[in-house]
Amino acid sequence: MEQHSDRLDVQVSVGDQMVLVRVAGEVDIATVAAFRSALWSAPARPVLQLEMSGLRLLSAAGVRTLLAAHLRVRACGGELVLVDPSPVVARVLRVSGLHRVMPILELVPPIEAARRPVVATTDLQLAA
Repeated sequence: MEQHSDRLDVQVSVGDQMVLVRVAGEVDIATVAAFRSALWSAPARPVLQLEMSGLRLLSAAGVRTLLAAHLRVRACGGELVLVDPSPVVARVLRVSGLHRVMPILELVPPIEAARRPVVATTDLQLAA
């Protein structure tokens, strides 16, 4: 399932236990209907993951849609999980308070993970 316009791209992948919705572009008053349609048409699964790394804009209409989708998924016994929001979208989620309502997973980019210090352990440290 896929919806694409000049300003919004939505792709839906369905698994046994999870539906993954990838959204990129802008969710505003002009594109929120397509965004809502993609979320509402996703089949019921225990987890609905919304991958948001490619989202450049989330308007108040998008925030309302996310909250409504959260309530709808929860009413069916599932969970809506927001994954890797872009910095601009993460700020909107914090300001709106949605970060307190639904889980947000922020993935660590491979470059950052490679920069983290690795702590070496020796056999003596393990035995202690």
